[in-house]
Amino acid sequence: MSTTATVVTLVAAFMAGFSGASIFFGAKFTVEPLAAYGVPRNWWNRLGAAKVAGAVGLVVGLFVPAVGIAAAIGLVLYFTGAVITVLRARAYAHVAFPMIYAAPAVAVLALV
Repeated sequence: MSTTATVVTLVAAFMAGFSGASIFFGAKFTVEPLAAYGVPRNWWNRLGAAKVAGAVGLVVGLFVPAVGIAAAIGLVLYFTGAVITVLRARAYAHVAFPMIYAAPAVAVLALV
């Protein structure tokens, strides 16, 4: 794996892990929009766990490439769902945020 791919993978893992942890810690900048978008409260922990699992999968993917590819695909699908959720909530000004988190996962797929 190239140095660029390694750095992008670690950035993607950090961003996904941070995003997942922000749900677990109840960060206002994360949970208030979830509530506003109509995401049920009982889904939040599972959504956070999915992001953290994706982050761990990306790091493991540095050593087992198939796991990293699967994790990147999972994160891209997750954040695609997040974009759809934001659009369905008509919060058009917020649509960039899930796209920002999806971009490094897409880049990982492009570099691997």
